[in-house]
Amino acid sequence: MKKLSLWENSSGQALLLVLLSMAVVLTIVLSILSRSVTDVAVTTREEEALRAFSAAEAGVERALIVGSSIGSTEIGDASFTADVSGTAQAGIEFANPVGILSGESLIFWFVAHDDTGNLICNAGNPCFTGSKFKICWGKEGTASGDATTPAIEVSTYYATTPGDYATVQIVRDTADPNSSRRGTNNFSANDAGTCTAGGENFQFQKTVDLALLGVPVGAYGVQNGLQFAKVRMFYNTGVGHQIGITTSFPGNTLLPSQGLRIVSTGVSGDSNRKIEVFQGFGELPPIFDSAVFSSGGISK
Repeated sequence: MKKLSLWENSSGQALLLVLLSMAVVLTIVLSILSRSVTDVAVTTREEEALRAFSAAEAGVERALIVGSSIGSTEIGDASFTADVSGTAQAGIEFANPVGILSGESLIFWFVAHDDTGNLICNAGNPCFTGSKFKICWGKEGTASGDATTPAIEVSTYYATTPGDYATVQIVRDTADPNSSRRGTNNFSANDAGTCTAGGENFQFQKTVDLALLGVPVGAYGVQNGLQFAKVRMFYNTGVGHQIGITTSFPGNTLLPSQGLRIVSTGVSGDSNRKIEVFQGFGELPPIFDSAVFSSGGISK
């Protein structure tokens, strides 16, 4: 039997070490290549996602300027489409999507707006008529007796001669769920029970009866008589609460649009990004909150 020399035995081990070293090096190289490919793919997707999001933002800005829907529009390496529609148009309820704090207010419109934002009431843009509506507010589960429990003031603006803004008057109603405060602020009590408006659940509700408040039937029973209801919230200094309106009462007509809902979709490569924005119609300047509106004549 032939015996292997020491050199021949060592050369076999060297070959094995070389093969193992090559395998390790190849594994490291393949790992680095795989990581590089993955990093490039992730970076590309992130860049596409950013471009798609920027395109969606551009679509929102363009829709706000134009005021109508926009078809597919190229913008660099991306594109966007924007769909513009009226919010709560021809509906019986609406919930403002943004909560408000104490001292802040929002408007629910009874008159329609044309494409340029001007007030209008006609066959194509019907306005609301009705003697009652309900205001809902407060997050579901809100306690009624806390110091920060929200109370509301509802100021309804109406024209005694429909369409004649020189005859605009105002009537106010209030509601405070906190019974201990009502002795000092002279607010009315809220109605019992909870309510739902615009798909949102609210803890408190108050029905505003315009006839009981002295508004003439010629102002709420004819289009362009009722203008809007301005709801102001009090006491909730730290937590914003949404406010909703529902007009589900016999004899009432449907609400006009309460603002524009813009859904903009940006596309870049394989990435899609969508932005949804609600833009309410403009409100009266704050100076009008300090103006004098009288339900009757004023004697000096």
